[in-house]
Amino acid sequence: MQHYPKFYIKQRITMMVNRYEIRVANPDGTEGALIALAQQKRMALKEQVTFYADEARTQPLFGFKARKVMDLNSGYDITDGGGQPIGYFKKDFGASLLRSTFLLSGPGYEGKGQEENQVVAILRRFLDFPFLPIHFVYDDDQGNQLLRIERQFALRDKYTVTVPDSRVDYRVAACLGVAMDALMAR
Repeated sequence: MQHYPKFYIKQRITMMVNRYEIRVANPDGTEGALIALAQQKRMALKEQVTFYADEARTQPLFGFKARKVMDLNSGYDITDGGGQPIGYFKKDFGASLLRSTFLLSGPGYEGKGQEENQVVAILRRFLDFPFLPIHFVYDDDQGNQLLRIERQFALRDKYTVTVPDSRVDYRVAACLGVAMDALMAR
């Protein structure tokens, strides 16, 4: 279990893969040390993102992988570098018609995350405007905030991830942050 109360995710644009940098937030709010790099192959039959400790991608730290091939309702297992489960998430398609909604579970908690602003969620379905802010808030069953993912207004995708609940491993939060970008075709 590893916890960072706040970190940043920045997308790097490349031809064949989506890459993401995950950096811890310094106490003054600036970007700090690199804590992981993520890579997602485009057009893969089974969605998978692996997070690495180094630029050479020699040491996998954690990742998420779809349970089934091309099944939009299957869900994603989050595992540590050794393949042990540390969390799970899936899209709630029924609740996602007007506002994207995801279900989340991890050791000692379950929750639901939704796009915070329903007006923006509806606009995003009809307008192809890449700079619309997308903010997700994940709460547990008692209404306590587990984590928050905020897309910053920027040319390249950049997210601030805040994790007030210490039960939530930063690896689970990082997987959700990247998933919000990668799986929603951002």
